[in-house]
Amino acid sequence: MTVKRSLIRRTAALTAAATAALVLAACGGKAGSGSSAHGGHEATASASASASTSAKPSAGAAQAANNAADTAFAKGMIPHHRQAVEMADLAATRAESAEVKELAAEIKKAQDPEIKTLSGWLTAWGEQVPAADAAQGGHAGHSMAGMMTGEEMDQLTGASGKAFDTAFLDLMVKHHEGAVAMAKTEQADGRYQPAKDMAAAIVSSQSAEITRMNKLLGKG
Repeated sequence: MTVKRSLIRRTAALTAAATAALVLAACGGKAGSGSSAHGGHEATASASASASTSAKPSAGAAQAANNAADTAFAKGMIPHHRQAVEMADLAATRAESAEVKELAAEIKKAQDPEIKTLSGWLTAWGEQVPAADAAQGGHAGHSMAGMMTGEEMDQLTGASGKAFDTAFLDLMVKHHEGAVAMAKTEQADGRYQPAKDMAAAIVSSQSAEITRMNKLLGKG
């Protein structure tokens, strides 16, 4: 009986030990599983943070955005340029001086592409492009710096020969001075770098043309 009881006790002890081992193994598995899940959460959070960071606009993109000065520059310069091109077109058939005709052709060649570029910017910014007839005859926007009035445009249209040359140069000097003033405002207040670059080009090229026209007028 004593031996039998001893065997029973040993068997029970072994069974208890095996059960404890199984419980510990199961707990260990759960702990490992929990650790793995925690690591998964960390990886997911890290990926989410990375995606959020990449979704934010970069400093360069923020600087590329336009502001109110850029919009005003584009909306004002389009009709301003259109009127200059209209004046240049008149020179082809009315001017007597070859130098005036050459200058007019250069003005048209420079400003036509700029009108297209400015219009493209406004469209990209969700802004309205000024109507094609906004500067015809100087009736719209003539309050802008250097813009001709309807009466001045009529006088230029009715002139020819030397009278046209003189009127064209006088009016175009004033027109260019207005464009330079508008461009300098964009340089100071604008934020869209391509617009500021165009403004700088306008200041440089049209200032040189003003000097050239004044020489043709005998003003220095």
